[in-house]
Amino acid sequence: MAETIALPPGSTWTNWVGNRSFTPAYRAVPQDEEEVAQLLSAAGERGLGVRVAGAGHSFTPVVETEGLLLDPSALSGVVSVDPSRHRVTARAATRIHDFYEPLWDAGLALINQGDIDTQQIAGAVSTATHGSGSRYTSLSGVVRRVRLLTASGEVREIGEDEPELLRAAQVSVGMLGVMTELELQVTTAYRLRQRADLWAWPEVLERWDELVSDHRHFGFFWLPTEESGALYNLDDHGERMADRCYVKIYDEAAPDEPDDPTPGRLVDRCYRVYPMIYDPNFHELEYFVPLERGPDALRAMRELMLRSLPDSVYPLEVRTVGPDDAYLSPNYGTATTVISVSGRPGTDYWHYLRDVDALLAQFDARVHWGKLHFLTPERLRERYPEAERFIAIRRELDPGGMFLNDHLRPLFA
Repeated sequence: MAETIALPPGSTWTNWVGNRSFTPAYRAVPQDEEEVAQLLSAAGERGLGVRVAGAGHSFTPVVETEGLLLDPSALSGVVSVDPSRHRVTARAATRIHDFYEPLWDAGLALINQGDIDTQQIAGAVSTATHGSGSRYTSLSGVVRRVRLLTASGEVREIGEDEPELLRAAQVSVGMLGVMTELELQVTTAYRLRQRADLWAWPEVLERWDELVSDHRHFGFFWLPTEESGALYNLDDHGERMADRCYVKIYDEAAPDEPDDPTPGRLVDRCYRVYPMIYDPNFHELEYFVPLERGPDALRAMRELMLRSLPDSVYPLEVRTVGPDDAYLSPNYGTATTVISVSGRPGTDYWHYLRDVDALLAQFDARVHWGKLHFLTPERLRERYPEAERFIAIRRELDPGGMFLNDHLRPLFA
């Protein structure tokens, strides 16, 4: 049994965009794995729930607790890089941008990533955060080993020799324990060529199959009004934007292709091309539909959004993601079309988001665990074929439900 230590009093926690805020009874910043074990022991003795706060990019109450909130920020940094195996090991709170230089110096890079790079890797993995490209999984799909502390304080190393446990741990939403270290599969360093242009809506849909299959990454923002682009800092290039698509296409650059800093025509190391700058001025719902159903879902979404203005003024973001086999992954067993819908803080847009949920339910949509959603227990079991297997593993590792909260308990208890 780990030594018990005093639990520091709680202080208010607020997420990145300010739509979630709460005050736990206790809040601690463990300095190492041993201190995590001590804190879990103390929480267990008091019958407290425990959640872990990452960088705060989730829009849901996923980290909220009335018990102990752990801030893992001290558990940060790349531990090792193995060029021969194309692997990198890092502590749980390592930010995505902290992988860049250590990997590049070893001739390596992350296989894929999203356009925000300030998330902590454990939080990004646990919620299936992703980039774009139908041949590339989310960050969860490249996890090859995790080290975590269970509710009893036991250290568990879950790797490829325990495939069922690994598939549960890859997308666990923090419900299996406190992750302290991860090992990721990476790839040979590569450079990207970006092309960003305004396209007509019909052209994007007509060329959908080609755009998805012929490029490393393809995604776009559909802009319902002239004001939409500015909300995501999108450059209009002096052109009309309403009912058009801001298309982003990425391909690997040739070795002899020179770097180019021109906005919308970037050529550079991959990690310098991926990131975008967003203002925290939106609340987001993000659903995943099977890739082949994407165009029909997008046509229906466009019609809904044009009927729903001004609530639907934010751009509709569209990407694709490749399949993986993590039990709670929205991409389990299938490539997906990712549909991201945002609302303006301070306005009552919930009826609009519920209309989006109802529409995309017709396309068998799954959810992003860090974004707004209306998932029910019935839909969980219907849309996630291995949900019951995940729940069984969760109960095995955390029989008392220490790592559940009011947001997760109705789905996973």
